Amino acid sequence: MRARTAVIPAAGMGTRFLPATKAVPKELLPMIDTPALQLIIDEAVGAGIEHVVVVTSHAKPAIEHYFEDAPEVIAKLRSTGRDHVADRLERIGRDVEVIFAYQDEALGLGHAVGCGRDGVGDEPFAVLLPDEIMGDSSLLSQMCDVSAATGGSVVGLKHVPLAEVSAYGVIDPSGPLDEHGVVRIRTMVEKPPVAEAPSDLIIIGRYVLTPDVFEKIGRVQPGAGGEIQLTDALRMQAAEGPFHGVLSDIRRFDTGNPLGWLTAVVEMALEDERIGVPFRAWLRGRV
Repeated sequence: MRARTAVIPAAGMGTRFLPATKAVPKELLPMIDTPALQLIIDEAVGAGIEHVVVVTSHAKPAIEHYFEDAPEVIAKLRSTGRDHVADRLERIGRDVEVIFAYQDEALGLGHAVGCGRDGVGDEPFAVLLPDEIMGDSSLLSQMCDVSAATGGSVVGLKHVPLAEVSAYGVIDPSGPLDEHGVVRIRTMVEKPPVAEAPSDLIIIGRYVLTPDVFEKIGRVQPGAGGEIQLTDALRMQAAEGPFHGVLSDIRRFDTGNPLGWLTAVVEMALEDERIGVPFRAWLRGRV
């Protein structure tokens, strides 16, 4: 079966963006005028996802409010002729079913994914980390296809210089990449020393997982800070059945820190059909 549901872990405190994230969830910070969370959902919809489970926290009510109807705002926009903005607001949450699950303790990514279990059911599902924004839906769509064809879980991959691998989860491939960028994975190592890294292929924030991962998450022993690491559960999956990675040349923005977020906003603004030309002119004059 092809994945129809996506889990978006969005319960984190966003400490690297404080004090802004004291009031505004990091996932709602604007990429020009669109929240990062909306871009992630748009990517999922483009890959054929029909249901989204947003794993949030009761301390972040603004995320749920974002998906609520706003009839008074829409009516005001239409009365002033801003129908295109009103249309955008009306579409929020209409092209995909959005439900919420809660993670009120910071117990790791594995725990966050496990919190979405009731919303996923017994089907393969995608996981999209909202700190990473992709240029389009092509990688996620290919990953869903590979998972459906192999019956196993799939992770997104990226090449990095060997000197950088110790900051990431690194895969141990059991063979070469095929012509479509797909590789079978033997196992994976979290933040290995450079000399011990099995490859230069790191796992990025896109996953398509088979539902047995929930049982594996339940078996993971908490690590530092009591966190349950998703990588540990994936390692169990790779040891027991087919497990693949997909390498793509898709454009990817890492917005998990202020510099990455600002870089992404500038890149997107330069390409925006509404403000790209004047913004580029201002930027040339400024720098």
